[in-house]
Amino acid sequence: MDRLYETIGQRITQKRQELHLTQERLAAIVGLNRNYIGFVERAEKRVTLSTLDKIAKALNMPLETLFKGL
Repeated sequence: MDRLYETIGQRITQKRQELHLTQERLAAIVGLNRNYIGFVERAEKRVTLSTLDKIAKALNMPLETLFKGL
């Protein structure tokens, strides 16, 4: 289960960096705290599907992309 969250966090980090967004900017777009984005990226929080959907939309990626191949 932890590996699932680690992979999702890595995919979020990679896409965020590709878009040249800071954690702070992504958090502002999604309406979350910057620390929370960091927790998600490091797999320190068990994030809900609803929140993952908001993050994926902010990153202009389908939610399914976060789960592809898992």
